[in-house]
Amino acid sequence: MLIAFYGLRISRTTSDFYVASRTVRPWWNASAIGGEYLSAASFLGVAGLIVLSGQSGLWFPIGYTAGYLMLLLFVAAPLRRSRAYTIPDFAQIRFENSPMLRKLTTYLVVVICWLYIVPQMHGAALTLSIATGLPGWVGPVVVAAVVCVTVLSGGMRSVTFVQAFQYWFKLAALVIPTIFLLVRAIPQQSAGERAHSLYAQLESVNTMNLYETVSIILALLFGTLGLPHVLVRFYTNPSGQTARTTTVIVLCLLSAFYLLPTTLGVLGILYTPELGANNETDATILLLPARLFDGFIADALTAIVVGGAFAAFLSTTSGLVVSLAGAISQEFFSGTVRGFRISTVLATALPVLIAVLTSSLALAGAIGNVFAFTASTICPLLLLGIWWRSLTARGAIAGLLVGAITCGASLMIGIFLPATDQWWIHLLRQPAAWSVPLAFAVMIAVSRGTQRAVPGNVERVMALLHVPDRGAKF
Repeated sequence: MLIAFYGLRISRTTSDFYVASRTVRPWWNASAIGGEYLSAASFLGVAGLIVLSGQSGLWFPIGYTAGYLMLLLFVAAPLRRSRAYTIPDFAQIRFENSPMLRKLTTYLVVVICWLYIVPQMHGAALTLSIATGLPGWVGPVVVAAVVCVTVLSGGMRSVTFVQAFQYWFKLAALVIPTIFLLVRAIPQQSAGERAHSLYAQLESVNTMNLYETVSIILALLFGTLGLPHVLVRFYTNPSGQTARTTTVIVLCLLSAFYLLPTTLGVLGILYTPELGANNETDATILLLPARLFDGFIADALTAIVVGGAFAAFLSTTSGLVVSLAGAISQEFFSGTVRGFRISTVLATALPVLIAVLTSSLALAGAIGNVFAFTASTICPLLLLGIWWRSLTARGAIAGLLVGAITCGASLMIGIFLPATDQWWIHLLRQPAAWSVPLAFAVMIAVSRGTQRAVPGNVERVMALLHVPDRGAKF
């Protein structure tokens, strides 16, 4: 909050609040992206998935990181050159005279952000309950209050400073416990005993089948391209080239970070295997220190992990709220600073209510569902909008609706289905393998049938997106 107040001192204009006046340098921006991208699913959920699913859980950190390679190759620089503030702004620039597409994109951004915020609130409830015994509703309320203060203080500029700090804090909050736990675990068992015990535990966990594996990989790879809170950060870079540099640095930062929850997940298989049977694997990292240490060291390491976990909840929620407030403000409050602040309060209120009234799903699994939804909606719009000049507004609208309806309905139905091995249940619980290609196909087919409706400014917009010299001026 102190860092946010510092951002308030230098946030004066509308551009400061929305995109930090497009002056954020690559290292700062990469750290901030790492801060907001490494959410509850990364900090707590990855280790929990490894305890629950064994080696199948490794696809999540791989997919989370590889998604940024897709961003680097296809989206980062053109999106920065678009001169947009938000994803709906991009839709308006790319498809002139299509208010319906802008509104639909705005509503999808709102839904995606709310769906992503709720697991952060659930993670806060879990963490605070384990650490203090306080009621579950306290965690979401604390996160919402701190995020509101942070975002209201100085918008994107304040959030950038806060999230950059929080990435390095989260990294330290895992590095320190991991070192202590490894040093303690190694003398307790011989190499042969550790290998045999680990192999026995891996044999007992539930691994994903081939279809589920392919589907989750597609969701993570393409879903990253549609996350509003990630994409908005590229608008803050000074140029398209610095956006690419930022993405390369992010790949390095994410790769370093994911080594840690993966290691802790393996330790969790050895020392907290019962959590898998009780479906409480999200608590693995929080409980590990007390399984290997006693007294002050256990308490200190747990406190460090709890601090890192709250940094994850706060930084990700801050980025989501900025994206959500920007979209709401642009659509309903004329894009003013006052409208941005009103939208910030609205953006945090509903997720808190939902989190208090619902129980937590597996954090990484819940975030994986959001990735599947964004991969089926925003991702096709961006990829085809940036790289295919024949995409029409009608094609984009049709693809967005089909992707949102099919993927969203499947995920909602899948929540209530039993975890059996029937093929149709897998199709509904992990729809990305068919909903993503379907959304692309519908966009292309409808655009082919409406070629007369190709925007008249398409050549100028394509030049804006893809000519480096022109993009570097803005």
